[in-house]
Amino acid sequence: MSADHGSDPVEEALESFSRVDRGRVLARLIGVVGDFDLAEDALQDALVAATTTWPVNGVPGNPAGWLVTTARHKVVDRLRSTAASERRQRAWGELAIAWGTGEDAEPIADDRLRLIFTCCHPALSLEAQVALTLRSLGGLSTEEVAKAFLISPTALAQRIVRAKRKIRQAGIAYRVPPPAELPQRLAAVLVVIYLVFNAGYLSPLGTELVNVDLCDEALRLIAVVIDLLPSEPEPLALAAMMYFQDSRRDARVDVDGIPVTLEYQDRSRWDAAKVAMGLSLFDRARRTGRPGPYVLKASIGAVHVKAPRSERTDWASIVRLYDLLLEWEPTAVVRLNRAVAVAMAESPAAGLALVDDPDLASQLASYYLYEATRADLLRRSARWDEAVVAYRRAREQTGNEAERRFIDQRLSTLAAEAGRAAQETEVVSSTGTGAAKSAGPVLRSSQIQNRTS
Repeated sequence: MSADHGSDPVEEALESFSRVDRGRVLARLIGVVGDFDLAEDALQDALVAATTTWPVNGVPGNPAGWLVTTARHKVVDRLRSTAASERRQRAWGELAIAWGTGEDAEPIADDRLRLIFTCCHPALSLEAQVALTLRSLGGLSTEEVAKAFLISPTALAQRIVRAKRKIRQAGIAYRVPPPAELPQRLAAVLVVIYLVFNAGYLSPLGTELVNVDLCDEALRLIAVVIDLLPSEPEPLALAAMMYFQDSRRDARVDVDGIPVTLEYQDRSRWDAAKVAMGLSLFDRARRTGRPGPYVLKASIGAVHVKAPRSERTDWASIVRLYDLLLEWEPTAVVRLNRAVAVAMAESPAAGLALVDDPDLASQLASYYLYEATRADLLRRSARWDEAVVAYRRAREQTGNEAERRFIDQRLSTLAAEAGRAAQETEVVSSTGTGAAKSAGPVLRSSQIQNRTS
């Protein structure tokens, strides 16, 4: 990218729209049209129109409003061109009622929550609910959503197509359900919001570690859910967990944008206000006396934020909490996280034994964080050569440039460690003392374990 390319006002406005307003504009269009594909096509047409109109006429004062108005016209054009379709004829009637004849763009309605509940209708499978909402609401690419599901982009695309067809054929209403129906939709809605947050907390693609807009959007959405269901513990706990994690935002990268692991973060840079908000929400969730998976996850987060220093973290308690969480969510990712806790509570070797379980390895074969975790435990065990192989696999699996730079840094450190180990071996060999030959690596491994326990 050239120096002046990033300062182009049209590009800046379109990029800002993509980050900030795309989700709510698309949600509004879907709500009025009642057709995911038609709304997405119309919005894309409007974006194309902007690339040719704005350079000539200038960026409008309200770019999102301009795109809404233009997308409306594009919807009308598409409906007219396919007026023989009964479904689109119905959509035309709905448009006439919803939009009237006015030309001025009204303020963009916040239909995102209605979109989530529409996508999370019980007629759809949980996987379809989450995939469709992430793709539509979060504006994530098919590849990004596929990474969140640990499946191929092709399989994910097919899942989304089937979900859209089901919504259309079943005539699923675009609305927040009445109170009596909320509980049966809640689990999927919470999964969606958490995955939106995760997609921002560790971006699967791009140059930045964090997508701030997605994290903020997830926090806003969970606040709306709490307003709808103020006495439900799981939304409160999910919000607490996300605030705990988001409080570390500024400490998670160094001055060069390279990730800093939790162990080495400067905790004075954690956002104290967000930690306090998380603890308050967590306390409200616990007072309900109804445990659940997000309450347990928030409990784990609370242990971390309450530790004044990394070495004071109560890893034994975290292991016990993961044991309880496995009863609710016996998933491979939870097992991987528990293995990390065991490594920190006991030893890298103990954690590595769990990570190397064949069943776990097969389930997480394409999961970047599996290889990254395994590489770190091998590094902590002073198994330099194996750690290098695992880090290189992890590097191939992530599309995030910041993570790749972090791995490159680790690989450089490992090369230096391997070199020092080789020099020690040469010194031991020259002395001819076989006992000392084995003592060096053992001592080095012990020192590493002491630094991380």
